[in-house]
Amino acid sequence: MLFPLSDDDRHLVRPAWVTQALLAANVALFLVQLASPDFTLGYSVIPAEIVRGIDLAEPVVVPDPDAGGMPVEVPQAPGPWPIHLTLITAMFLHGGWAHLGGNMLYLWIFGDNVEHRFGSLRFLLFYLVSGLAATAAQIATDPNSIIPNLGASGAISGVLGAYLVLFPHNRVMALFFFRVVSIPAVLVLGLWAAMQVISGWGSLSGGGAGGLSGGVAYAAHLGGLVAGIVFGLLARLTLKEEPDTPFRRIYEGLPHRAGLPRRGRRQSWD
Repeated sequence: MLFPLSDDDRHLVRPAWVTQALLAANVALFLVQLASPDFTLGYSVIPAEIVRGIDLAEPVVVPDPDAGGMPVEVPQAPGPWPIHLTLITAMFLHGGWAHLGGNMLYLWIFGDNVEHRFGSLRFLLFYLVSGLAATAAQIATDPNSIIPNLGASGAISGVLGAYLVLFPHNRVMALFFFRVVSIPAVLVLGLWAAMQVISGWGSLSGGGAGGLSGGVAYAAHLGGLVAGIVFGLLARLTLKEEPDTPFRRIYEGLPHRAGLPRRGRRQSWD
């Protein structure tokens, strides 16, 4: 199993302010969640609320298919007005420390490159649109669901899709069976994308509720991934390449770029 640790950022010359702001916002709102559990219930996306345009503020009793149809009470809490604002707020909420940590690691590694290619404002809009596309895909699998959907995974899937298209040959440091290896991004993210497709297909064909499998919203991951790939392709056609920088010139002048042996070459990783 591949677990990414960092990527090659030698061509970046300034901080990715939007990526850093998104990281800070996700962490800050998770701390709010810890202090107020009702905040999580009220500001997550409930598909039935979005489709019907209503705020389910009281617990709802529904049959539990895993318990032979026995009734189970699903807690709810008041949300924002209009309730459709949860489409945005849910992108910044998480279900636990592991959920938050995994998402933020991927955003930290891959978000800065995409931000520099798009520009800060375009990147922010792209991030939000990818998250909306992910949520739309998840809602489409079960519009009447009252199961809360939350997390930055859909938007970050969009970032990964764009990175896959824009930087397929970037080197990524990844943990592979207790060994750190350097491999192309197309392999790391290609395997991740394939896993989402396979898992998502298995979840939907297996009758998983709302495309959920083990609590993972694979439909949202696929929706965000497709949005990211589309925006990445558009960026390759319409946006300029990265500007010339001292870091890029150093990279172009490395021995292996001139056909010389790579032994002794120093590498700098983010």
